[in-house]
Amino acid sequence: MPKDKKNKNLVIVESPTKAKTIAKFLTKDFKIISSQGHLRDLPEKSFGLKIKGENFIPKYVIPKKSKNTVKKIVKEAKDAKDIILATDEDREGEAIAWHILEVLKQKLKKEPNYQRITFHEITKSAILKALQNPRKINLNLVEAQKVRRFLDRIVGYLLSPFLWKKVAKGLSAGRVQSSALRLIVEREREIQNFKSQEYWKVKVKLLNSKKESFLAELAKINSKNLPKPGLSKKEAEEIKKELEKVKFKVSKVEIKEVLKKPLPPFTTSTLQQEAFKKLGWKASFTMKIAQALYEKGFITYHRTDSLNLSNLALEKAKEFIIQNFGKEYYPQGPTIYKAKSKLAQEAHEAIRPTDPFKLAKELPLDKFEAKLYELIWKRFIASQMAPLRILKVQAKILAQNKKEFGFQSQGQKIIFEGFKKVWEVKLEEAEIPELKESENLSLKEVILSQHFTKPPARYSDSTLIKTLEDYGIGRPSTYAPTISILEKRGYIERTQDKKLKPTELGILVNKILTQNFPEIFDYQFTAQMEDKLDLIAQGKENPKKVLANFYYPFKELLTKKYSQVKKEGILEVKGKCPQCKEGDLLVRISKFGKFLACSNFPKCRYKKDLHQEVLCPQCKEGNIKKRLSKKKKVFYSCSNYPKCKFASAQKPLPATCLKCKAIMVEGKSKPICLNCKLKSTS
Repeated sequence: MPKDKKNKNLVIVESPTKAKTIAKFLTKDFKIISSQGHLRDLPEKSFGLKIKGENFIPKYVIPKKSKNTVKKIVKEAKDAKDIILATDEDREGEAIAWHILEVLKQKLKKEPNYQRITFHEITKSAILKALQNPRKINLNLVEAQKVRRFLDRIVGYLLSPFLWKKVAKGLSAGRVQSSALRLIVEREREIQNFKSQEYWKVKVKLLNSKKESFLAELAKINSKNLPKPGLSKKEAEEIKKELEKVKFKVSKVEIKEVLKKPLPPFTTSTLQQEAFKKLGWKASFTMKIAQALYEKGFITYHRTDSLNLSNLALEKAKEFIIQNFGKEYYPQGPTIYKAKSKLAQEAHEAIRPTDPFKLAKELPLDKFEAKLYELIWKRFIASQMAPLRILKVQAKILAQNKKEFGFQSQGQKIIFEGFKKVWEVKLEEAEIPELKESENLSLKEVILSQHFTKPPARYSDSTLIKTLEDYGIGRPSTYAPTISILEKRGYIERTQDKKLKPTELGILVNKILTQNFPEIFDYQFTAQMEDKLDLIAQGKENPKKVLANFYYPFKELLTKKYSQVKKEGILEVKGKCPQCKEGDLLVRISKFGKFLACSNFPKCRYKKDLHQEVLCPQCKEGNIKKRLSKKKKVFYSCSNYPKCKFASAQKPLPATCLKCKAIMVEGKSKPICLNCKLKSTS
């Protein structure tokens, strides 16, 4: 090896992009290479855990894709002066560093001289500071990651065969994912069981002494609040008749200034929620773009539950706000936020731009990176700005006859926009005319309006992540993969408006799991397990006991359930089998959807897919199949592809358009014609 390559410090990170960014800040005394993620893991096709009492001994393997990387790292490590492990600062990053060290020990036949460094952002100052403050690998963090991995392997590897036997082959189960599936299924059940109620509201259009008009809504009758959800049509009509005979008077006017404070900077959860609301992005896509921004050095670490901000970041934000908006837009001092979770890692930071003076348009970003960077930048800057000041006016109005009717009229206007200069807030300004207490008012019109109660909305990425976080299920690194895995398994699907809906298979799997393993997939149990993992990371819980206390009761229960639970997956009987004429023709379900099968299987192998009943409208020969594009987007195409190239982003339906006879597809509310876009009237 040439002399100039000897005795260099070897810096190992997870990704090539991160390596490239760090290389800009270090001298030629450093060689930076990437591990491409984990160098080793549990085997794919075997359990990989040897269990003796409280000892859970893993059999780690180096996957094929990592073998060349291992060779490269070992080769560079042989001649390195020091090995610096600079993987991410969370448990996963700590575990990657530990695995790298273990592989090097094994290959070099000795423990190499190493240092572990961490940083919240990939900037020159952060890297140099980290190099001045090295440490050893935190084994508590490694143990927490190992226990999570082992728990997921135990549940997945032992429970999946149970689902194969009791429902259908090819199914799988996960610890956190199954709790998320349960939430989605239970919400769907609420929607299906929901019965809409009609209710009515009563408003009046009134004139003050200056003949200026305004609206007021009925809020009380005889000092009592209106019943929920509201009045019946008959009650509203009777009230209208009475109101046409009474006199109205202002009983009270309240004018006050209200401060609306800015939202805190982003955590992983709130970033995923806001990116879905504002950009319509899946959580997994948000994290992919955030990863790129972090590795390029433009934002701080994106897997965090902390709301902490460094003093330097606070100073820079203050400087930017005063310089660009004026002193009045900066409060008396920095705004400090505290995370609600008692286990949030306050040593970490919230997600923020590494330099707030760098705007999206000035950075080398693609269109997606620019959008997410701008969202993060705006939220951070807004979090340090002065509150929005609103002048609110509330007038209480009485109308009295045999009954006393209490009305309310509200107005508001912005008197100082504060952080709204940067972060948009939904706030409708509404002014009411000047009113004085005891002022007589005249009635211009009584307005009745009909309303209906609405069912709870299906979960979106945003609302599901918030609910998981509220329950304490999962952690910053798990939210996006949880949703992705449920989609990949076919347990949930997305509606036209991107909401999450359980499939029939998902409903069936949830039923099996929650009925037979209620404790394991209970929300509180899953959340308590997350707390135990956090305590392991802090060195306050014994990892062996956590694993043993879960594994042995679970294994015992699973053994019982194999004999107790009957095979599920039969949805209905459709008469006799057309092939053998003896067995019943059953509608069954698999991970690929519904199908018909003979009850005499395997003696009779009659089978027919039911999820392909829509005939291709183009070739009239093939069936419509659900497929995934390279970008993991669902689309529908002909089974005769590439001979027939019919494709549709919307799901085709077994119905034709009344106007042009073309095929109908799923619309947001009603089926719509693929050709003339005519909506169905049914």
